[in-house]
This record gives sequence, C-alpha cells and structure tokens, in this order.
Amino acid sequence: MMIETLGAARDLGRLREILGVLIRHGFGDSVRRLGLTDALARAGHALHWEHAADLARLEPPVQVRLAIEELGPTFVKLGQILAGRADLFGPPWIAEFEKLHSRVPAVALDALRPQLREDLGGEPESVFARFDAEPLAAASIAQVHRAQLSDGTEVVVKIRRPGIAETIEADLRLMARLAALAEEELPALRPYQPQRLVQELARSLRRELDLAAEGRNAERIAAHMKALPWITIPQVHWAYTHLRINVQDWVQGVAGENLSALDAQGLDRHLLARRGAQAVLKMIVEDGLFHADPHPGNVFYLAGNRIAFIDFGMVGRVSSHRREELLSLLLGLVERQPQAVADVLLDWTGSGDEEAADVRALEAEIEAFVDQYHGVPLARLSLGQMLADVTGLLREHRLALPSDLALLIKAFITLEGMGRGLDPDFHMAQEALPLLRKVLRARYRPRVLLRRGWQNLQRTLALLEQLPHDAARLLRNARRGRLHIGLELAHLRRVGDQLNQAANRLSMALIVAALIIGSSIVMTVQAGPTLLGLPAFGLLGFAGAVIGGIGLVRSIWRSTHPREH
Repeated sequence: MMIETLGAARDLGRLREILGVLIRHGFGDSVRRLGLTDALARAGHALHWEHAADLARLEPPVQVRLAIEELGPTFVKLGQILAGRADLFGPPWIAEFEKLHSRVPAVALDALRPQLREDLGGEPESVFARFDAEPLAAASIAQVHRAQLSDGTEVVVKIRRPGIAETIEADLRLMARLAALAEEELPALRPYQPQRLVQELARSLRRELDLAAEGRNAERIAAHMKALPWITIPQVHWAYTHLRINVQDWVQGVAGENLSALDAQGLDRHLLARRGAQAVLKMIVEDGLFHADPHPGNVFYLAGNRIAFIDFGMVGRVSSHRREELLSLLLGLVERQPQAVADVLLDWTGSGDEEAADVRALEAEIEAFVDQYHGVPLARLSLGQMLADVTGLLREHRLALPSDLALLIKAFITLEGMGRGLDPDFHMAQEALPLLRKVLRARYRPRVLLRRGWQNLQRTLALLEQLPHDAARLLRNARRGRLHIGLELAHLRRVGDQLNQAANRLSMALIVAALIIGSSIVMTVQAGPTLLGLPAFGLLGFAGAVIGGIGLVRSIWRSTHPREH
C-alpha cells in the first residue's frame, strides 16, 4: 500500500500540506505522476486543486524557490544546500536558491523559559548578570540573545527553537520517501540525485541542531588559527553550553555586510581581503576543517585589521587524501595544467571505462578550457570563476561532485567574492599560489615520505597477514555450497511492473470481449425487461463494454505517449 510506503499516519497531515503547496505552485502534474493524490484521498486527506495554476506562469526556478519558502525551515535549508551545487543546477537556479533565507519571527522569551530552565538549571535572569529579552536575530533553527556573565564578560546566547528537532525529523522522513519515489517515477529528476541530496541535508541539519557540536567546531578551528594572530574565534563558555544552547563571547566589530563603515574605522581593505583569504585557505588546504558558510553575515572586522569568524554550525571536512587531490586541481588551474585538472575531476565524479566516449569528450573540453588561460598573467585569473566554469562543464556532462567537494568549491567562490567586495584588485590566485606551493613542498619532505611509506608498508603487511584466512574462508564456503554471488539487475522492478500492467490489460480486454459476446446473445432473447425497446441487460452489457474499452484505449495511449517534464 502507498500509505505504508509513505510512513506512519502521524506524517500524513504534513504530507498533505507539502503536496498542497506543490500543487499551488504549479507542480500538480508531478504530484499526480507520483501516485500520491489517490493514496491520500483513500486515507481521508483530500487535496484542493483550486488556484493550482495561479503561480504556474512563473519561471520554474522562481516557482521552486517560492514553494520552498512556504514549506518551512527544512526545505529552506535544502535550498541553501542546492545553492552550492553548481555541478547540478544552472545559473538561473543557483541565483534563486541564493535568495532563500531562514529569518523567521522570534520565539517569545516566555515560550523559551521551560527549555532554558532545563538547560541552565534556573531562570536566565538569575544565571546571567544580565539577559536581554529581545533577541539580536532569529533564524529557523535558533535565535540569539545578548547577555553578560557574572564576571562582566559580554556574551551571546544561542538558543534552539523549542520543538524544531521533531519538526525537522518529520520533514526528513517524508523527504526521504518522496525522494525515493521521485527518483523511481520521474526519470527527469534522476540526474539531480534526490536521495543523495536528502541524505546530505539530513547530515547537515542534524549537525546544526547540536549547538554543543558547533562549540567544538569553533574550538578546533581556533586551535588551528593560533598561527594567524589576526584571526579571532569567539571563546565558548562550556559551563552554559549544551545540546540546545550555546554561549560564546560577544564580538564587537564591523559586520561583514557593512563595508561602508570600514573606511570610517580606518581599516585597511586590501589587508583584510588578504588576511581573510589566507585564513580560509589555511583551513581548507592545511587543516582540513573549514568554515563552510563564510558569507559576510558570519564575518566581523575588528580594530587592528583583525577578522572574527562566527557561527560554526556548518563546517566542511577534507581528508588528507582529498586535500592532495584538491591541491593538484588548484595547482592545475593556476599553473594551466589541463591534464591534471581532468584527472582529478574524473576521479571525483567516478567516471569509468564504460563511459569512455563521454570521458574523452570531457577531457577535451577541460583541456580547451584550461588552455584558454595560457599566458594570462596570474593577477588577471579569477580562481572562483574558473571553479564555477569547471563545475558547469561537469553539469553539462551530467556528472555530479561528491557533496563535500561541492561545499568546498562554494566556499572558494564565496571567499573570492568577499575579497573582491573588500578590494576590487584582490586576486585569489595570487594569494593561493604561495600556500599551494608551500603545501606541495611539504608533501615531499623526507620525513613525510618516510611516514607515508611506513603507513603503506603497515597496510600491505596487514593485507598479507589476512590473505590466508580470507582464502580459507572462501574455499570453505564454496565446499559447503554457501558461496553467494551478488548480481544486480537494473530496472528489474520496472520490468515486473510492465508485465503486471500488460496482464491487467489482457484481463480487461477479455472482460470487454466477454461482455460484447454475452450482450449480443442477450439481445436475441425477447423475454425480460426492456429499455428503449431493447433488452435492458443487453444494453447494460454493451455500455459496460464501451466504458471498459475506452479505459483500455486510454491506458495504452498514456503508456505509449509519456510526458517528460
């Protein structure tokens, strides 16, 4: 049953609300094709189709963005993630996704008090020397209040919205089931990988719900930034920080959006752009842990040309192996080495020998793209634009990057945009090249090579040690008839569905034929009730045959003329 597939009855009300929004924004045909309308009607949740076409005249990216805004915080967060997937969506879609924001009306302090009493062990006015009832800002997951500790330290208190975790989990359950259904029933959506995107969203949201994890991220990045004394990360106060509350130092400075105030404060825009770039490049290339959302709202400029980063709810992690691949990609772009760029991208997208023709075409396009920058001075290269163009090439070939890399590339592009906003003469490539060469040299130091060789030797010895045991177990299972071979047949379920549909049509055709033959015999019998001077049962039989025949023809027509959207 479809309802069992979609989950428990507790989610049906929210499902009806989601589908109602989709219908209202012009996606009624997709809802019908998913087979959800009839299932909801059987469960007693009828959908309303009036005004369904009111917004259908808008461009599809605008329709989707408006629908996401109406669906609430979980879907807004999904849209914000999609804004970083230039490898999946074109510029018009990315532009609309970037308009999404999670600012919502604040929760009244009285509604927060029961949760605050549980987390703080008392009323906020008694725990803090001062606690401002009016929030500084409110977002979909949490809101921020200013306060003061008993020792006079000014802090901000980030409080998770009551009930938001349950709401998000319910939405994630429905989104996971709808994504699986959409990927199966709507082939046009498969290149966008709905299930992978929902999994990525679930990981991101669950991390952001844990405000203590945000504090741990901030502390790790602060430890890495000690080498850059001009970078400030607010201190976390663990005596007050828990799963649903985060208390950290208040940052007094010029907000990243308020660039006009920098000159009045006597700050050096050129120096700030360089220092910000050095900090984020170090996070990515050297440390492997970076601020994944370095937009102007999460940056403050302080006296002495220092920079403060806040809000570490969304961080990216880059393994050492991935950092080496990234290093090869960036050096290939900056030093115009097309083969190095092509090799890394093909490894990332998992293109194999079965797509040899497409792979050769992609390699040729990448080489042509990189070669166009041959001889261009480094100061005129836009690293962010080059990365955006490369992801555009992947999108044209329907190749998707792993989610962690999409997040990383988005951070690079955002960073260069911020740098250009501070200083129009800022060039990311000039800042990146010295660090990239430094890290590359560090990879080939004798000490590093020795450590890497020792690790490889350990792995090889462990493999050799395990080999006899694995071979013996394989032979033992073969002797006992327990050797299993996994064989995956793509689209087998769809073939079964088609056979089932064909059998249903054949059954309907036999019924229609039986009705025609039976009614013809009845028409020759003069006894019994009549209708319009003809035997009534014969007329009813013919009417049933006509209705069944029309339904059969309509079914065959729809299957042979599918509509792709």
